[in-house]
Amino acid sequence: MIRRLFKDFQGDVLAIPGRLIALIFFILLFFVPLITQEPYILRTLIFTNLFVIFAVSWDLLSGYTGQINFGHALFFGVAAYTSALLNLRLGLPPWATIPLGALGGMVAGLVVSLPALRLRGPYLSLVTLAFPLMLLGVIFAFTDFTGGELGVSGLDRISDSRTVDYYISALVMLISVFIMWKFTDAKSSIIRTGIILHAIREDEITARASGINTVRYKLLAFAVGGFFAGIAGAFHAHFMRIAGPSNLDLFLSFQAIIWTVFGGITSIYGPVVGVYTLYPLMEFVLREISEYRFLIFAGIVVVMLLFMPEGIAVWVRDKIERQCPRCKLSNMAFRQTCRACGTHLH
Repeated sequence: MIRRLFKDFQGDVLAIPGRLIALIFFILLFFVPLITQEPYILRTLIFTNLFVIFAVSWDLLSGYTGQINFGHALFFGVAAYTSALLNLRLGLPPWATIPLGALGGMVAGLVVSLPALRLRGPYLSLVTLAFPLMLLGVIFAFTDFTGGELGVSGLDRISDSRTVDYYISALVMLISVFIMWKFTDAKSSIIRTGIILHAIREDEITARASGINTVRYKLLAFAVGGFFAGIAGAFHAHFMRIAGPSNLDLFLSFQAIIWTVFGGITSIYGPVVGVYTLYPLMEFVLREISEYRFLIFAGIVVVMLLFMPEGIAVWVRDKIERQCPRCKLSNMAFRQTCRACGTHLH
């Protein structure tokens, strides 16, 4: 069995440049604390890892299933508040409140999915946009319990070491991204949801006519997307030691969209590239010119969309990979024949 797994690893990862680069990148992440112990750098990378989970969960729901969600911060915020209140009111430790917060995000996903069963296109997007606003109204109405504009603070730390926090965030991010990748992979032999989500996105009526229970899979997509966005929100609350209205900010929802579109929507690795490019850029490079950083940020995004409309990660992948016209297998760009079927690659 080990030999078979290694053979699959060679064919599915080592032979495909994009996946090989991703593997090297994820391995290098674990060497960062050996290079620098600067708290600000580690703190920024911790949040980068969490926002990767958040952005990939949006891509899973909106990119792969076609359920465009403009209020994805709802799942993030629900999980953050759930973890914070369970920690402060009931005294539960972070290892218990974080999974419960993620479950809160999943429940929120199921609640939001109910209109999705009847709405499509811009109507669904506008409804999802309304949910975080409604929750903000509830938060401001019950200030004694939720803390109102100030939020709830004083949460327990995940650990007393910034390095340990970094390793936890990197490990959680790696596991989460891998699970979401397999969940959406149309060619996966482990789970077959990916190809069904693709079918729903392309033509839901045809998918339903083919016997696919689209209601079940849309509910599943919202639940899984809400769960992983909730993981990011719950960890964020404990790393920051506060949960507040900013966790439900509409700008946070649109940031997930920008990160995903910048990297490459419907690719899973696209949001990873988008977050790891744009978030550190804003924190490390553009922070010193705070008056103009959002203007420069917007300019970078616009230029990228003009010259690389499919996303920077997809553009790079197309340069280093070549798909076989016969078996649709990815090959290294310099190959002249397919590594599986021997078809000539043009």
